[in-house]
Amino acid sequence: MADDKSNDNNGKDGSIGGEAPTDDFVLPFQTVRSNISGRIVRLGPSLDRILSRHEYPEAVGEALGQALALTSLLGNALKFDGRLILQTKTNGPLGMLVVNYDTPGHLRGYANFDAQRLQADLETHKANNAGRTTPSQPVVLGSGHLAMTIDPAGDMDRYQGIVALEAETLTDAALHYFRQSEQLPTFLRLAVARVYEPGKGDNAWTWRAGGLLLQHIAHSGGTPQAENEGEPLPLSGEDDDDWRRTEILASTVEDHELIDPNLEPHRLLYRLFHEEGVRVQPPQQLTDLCRCSRERVTNFLHQFAAEGLDDLREPDGAITVTCEFCSESYRFEPDEIE
Repeated sequence: MADDKSNDNNGKDGSIGGEAPTDDFVLPFQTVRSNISGRIVRLGPSLDRILSRHEYPEAVGEALGQALALTSLLGNALKFDGRLILQTKTNGPLGMLVVNYDTPGHLRGYANFDAQRLQADLETHKANNAGRTTPSQPVVLGSGHLAMTIDPAGDMDRYQGIVALEAETLTDAALHYFRQSEQLPTFLRLAVARVYEPGKGDNAWTWRAGGLLLQHIAHSGGTPQAENEGEPLPLSGEDDDDWRRTEILASTVEDHELIDPNLEPHRLLYRLFHEEGVRVQPPQQLTDLCRCSRERVTNFLHQFAAEGLDDLREPDGAITVTCEFCSESYRFEPDEIE
């Protein structure tokens, strides 16, 4: 919902009032006429740092980039301090994706994949689809499940929702999750690409991602019940018209618009929804930040019995632990961990 800090669209140059960063942010908004809640995310330097640390193959980077954009959109909706964890576990060459969003906007993520199998499966997919444009992500992911876990700080209980991921894209799986867990009419578009930035020398090719999420939140005065579990809640005639109209407008967004650092988010929202009117809320800045530390790793190692530690030791007796998220390595001499 829009609050007192919101801004109506009033820019004479076609923009929407207010200021927003051009990179690494989530911008919540609400359409005025149709009363649809939405968020737009754009990831630039933070995403590039996360993906570049591991030098992921392009197909893996695209999938993890989408997962980071999706998690940012959902994490921004948390009304309390805590963590949102998105994880996929599948039988494809990209066996696992893990993304953490910690309030107020800290991101980290990593992918576990079989490089040899990934190359072979993508080559087979390309050969079988010569001359056709078909997404490779279902081949990369395979079948399994997508889990979203909300872990509030303090004494609040953890919540986890799980949905099947069956040879489809992350976007498809997320839409299934919204239908099954939240039963809200939802529109989702995610985009990831490597783009060329002149003047950066060897680092001219950088990763960028963006996303647009719309949801029809029930108005006050009672919540309808879906006829079948896992189906979106029914809308009244007027609400249904509002949703369909706004969804059609949103569907005109192009991938390049979502990731373009030169296209201000307010201008994009105006381009999409100027007929509806838009109120924007303050943007949430995003940054890549890993929670790992020497102290955390030390506490982790102290949970092992002596036999377990011996399995981890190198020939000189030292133990080296490398964080899967940020690739930071922590070396402990033999007398530090006994």
